[in-house]
Amino acid sequence: MKKIEHRKSDHIEVTLKEKVVSDYDYWADVHFVHHALPEVNMDDIDTSVTLFGKRLEFPLVVTAITGGFPLAEKINRNLAEACAEMQIGLGVGSQRPAIEHGDDDSYSLIKEYDVPLVIGNVGAPQLVRQKNKGPFSLEDVLRAKDLIDADIMAIHLNFLQEVVQPEGDVNALGCLEGIRSLAKELPCMVKETGAGISRETALQLKGTGIRGMDVSGMGGTNFAAVEMHRARMQQDLIASGVGATFIDWGIPAPAAVIEADIGLEMIASGGVDDGLRMAKGIALGGNAAGCARILLAEAMDSAQSVVAKLERMKAELKAAMFLTGCKEVADLRRRRVIVSGRTADWLSAGEE
Repeated sequence: MKKIEHRKSDHIEVTLKEKVVSDYDYWADVHFVHHALPEVNMDDIDTSVTLFGKRLEFPLVVTAITGGFPLAEKINRNLAEACAEMQIGLGVGSQRPAIEHGDDDSYSLIKEYDVPLVIGNVGAPQLVRQKNKGPFSLEDVLRAKDLIDADIMAIHLNFLQEVVQPEGDVNALGCLEGIRSLAKELPCMVKETGAGISRETALQLKGTGIRGMDVSGMGGTNFAAVEMHRARMQQDLIASGVGATFIDWGIPAPAAVIEADIGLEMIASGGVDDGLRMAKGIALGGNAAGCARILLAEAMDSAQSVVAKLERMKAELKAAMFLTGCKEVADLRRRRVIVSGRTADWLSAGEE
């Protein structure tokens, strides 16, 4: 358990202190066409959406950050209180520590708050045998779901992180079948962790019975960078070198939203740091947006600090809707969006 605690503590420390985001801002490549005559009363704009059958006051999910070590209790409590107040979704960090060692209250505290959409979390690598560790059973995952009264379980795909992580789980053989087996038994979605989901992968996943995806493309927290910094702290030259080599690996977040738009519900995430980017993610195909790192410092302070940041993001979303003549969130998907720069180059190259 101490090994997991140290790893998760390292992740928080590195994320706060080191540069773990891309040098290039892919969301800046996405532009709305200004509507000079919006014909909308801003007071009438409705920011609410329904995601996975749950009503949210605006289309945002605070996606997985942490769990399973002492500081995580404070972070998750502040996030849960803020998400309940703002009536938006919340996902917890990997529940592997709770499955393997029992709850430390950093997860189950979520049940104390009226969060409208709660997303559990288990890793795809834990659905298959890893070295000397057997896979999680259905009963293990159901216990994790019940621990937080999750409405849906996210199965996270974090193989970029695992391949850099000195203690990483790098057997991916059988994960697709593991996802399919879980999705037959309980509501599931799939979540990337910073490298994006391609159309090919999205189509593979569509046939498993999952309810949706969180694309988590390149542009937010880069776990190759996080693990590179951890490896340097441990003086692991091989792992830190691999991390440095793969630091730009992945699908740009806006491109991942377009790629993965195959008819399932989708959370657009990966560097969504404000309400305008939230609007852009929905315009490109998302049903809601997701954010994590942008709220970490506030979550370590207080619930009201988180609420203040979320209120600003909601106001920015509403402004974007007004300036594009959108009375409802769904209207954003019918507005003209121009994609330029490296994101446009990436998309056009993929079509050739």
